[in-house]
Amino acid sequence: MKLAFTRAMVTAAIEGQLEQVAYQLDPVFNIYVPESCPGVPAEILMPRNTWSDKAEYDRKAQELARLFVQNFNNFKQNMPSEIIAAGPKG
Repeated sequence: MKLAFTRAMVTAAIEGQLEQVAYQLDPVFNIYVPESCPGVPAEILMPRNTWSDKAEYDRKAQELARLFVQNFNNFKQNMPSEIIAAGPKG
């Protein structure tokens, strides 16, 4: 991703420009991703859209989510259930 797009996203977040945009839930990582952001092409906001091989993206996303969950298991003993539920679904 171009640095200019990253900067535009950070600026938009800091300036509150993302408060009124629509969001889409990423089903694997369980996070809401803005559908638009000033200065950023909408097609790159959802990472899956940037991969030419969508099936490969899906495999890699599931693998990453699974690794996150596996690692998080080391820390969730005293974690509130809301925090655990907010993580990836790997």
